[in-house]
Order: sequence, then structure tokens, then C-alpha cells
Amino acid sequence: MSSPLQPTEIQAGDLLLRPFALSDEQEVAVALADPGILRWTAGNAVIALPAAQRAQAWLEPRVRSWTLGNAVFAIADLVSGELLGSVTLRDVHRIPDQALAAYWVTPAARGRKVGARALDAASRWAFGDSLGLHRISLDHALVNEGSCRVATAAGFLLEGVMRDYYVEPSGKRHDSHLHARLSTDPGLQE
Repeated sequence: MSSPLQPTEIQAGDLLLRPFALSDEQEVAVALADPGILRWTAGNAVIALPAAQRAQAWLEPRVRSWTLGNAVFAIADLVSGELLGSVTLRDVHRIPDQALAAYWVTPAARGRKVGARALDAASRWAFGDSLGLHRISLDHALVNEGSCRVATAAGFLLEGVMRDYYVEPSGKRHDSHLHARLSTDPGLQE
């Protein structure tokens, strides 16, 4: 089991990355109504539930995530507090000095580089003294081109293709891109 992490807030321009709270359930329910979020990031256990139960089932483990060594941030508008998405660093130090990233952005927030800015901010935080990571990796199905744009814009270099890696809830398989960012990559010393 991973060591607990200290829940943290990160300001990134007009965004606030903060731990999820149970009070986010209604906004998470709206996000989980998006077919793209359901398809790529909700998970089979959540998708199998009736729509009215999905937000609670998705949210509760993420509220507890910090105690389990996973940094799960709600991406919120700094001024209004509106939920814009999520960025996660999980399996922190399961492999020494590494973590895995995941993210989603609400339909209303897409096209504003919210995902890339949040992923960049969370990565910078994780590479710093807070977590001391050296490598953060992520993967996405090749057909999820929006996720590829987020990863690339956040400085995650494409490392290769994993054949038939991603499996949709329907059982359909997709090749996936593997991206990673290192603490030594250019741009982090700015």
C-alpha cells in the first residue's frame, strides 16, 4: 500500500486544483452524463450502475484517495468554483519516483486548455519537493485524440504504442499511446 499524501491545493492561473469533496456530487453527476467521460475515464464499475448512482460511486473513493497515496484533484474555476474536470496522479511511488496520470474535462470547459494546464500544474507540483517524482506516465486510446492533445500540450512526450491495451466497457479493444514526462525534461527549470 502507498503512503498517505497530504491533501493539497494548487493555483494555476484561473484554475484551482483541490481535493474532491462529497459536496461535488451534483457537478460530478453532470460530468458523468457526458458520453466521452463515461467511455474513457469512468471505469466499468461506475458505468454498470444506474445513472443516478454513478456520481456517488465515482466520487467516494476519490475523496478518500489521498489517504491511499493517490493525488486526485478537482479542477475548478478559481473565481466561480465551478467544477471543470479532474486530474489524478495515482500509484505514487509504487515504482520508485514514479506515478501514473489521468484526467478528464467537462464539455463546457473543453477548448480552453484546462486539461493541459491542470496536468502541467499537477506534474510540476509532483516533481517538486512535495512528492519528489522523476517520471509521470499516462496512456490513452489512440482514437481519443483530445486526450493526446492534452498530454502533448502538457509536455508529455509520446514514447510508443501499446497494442490492444485499452478495453472499452463493451469489450472493444484499442491501441493506446504511452506518454511520459520526466522531471529533467526541458521547460521544468523555468
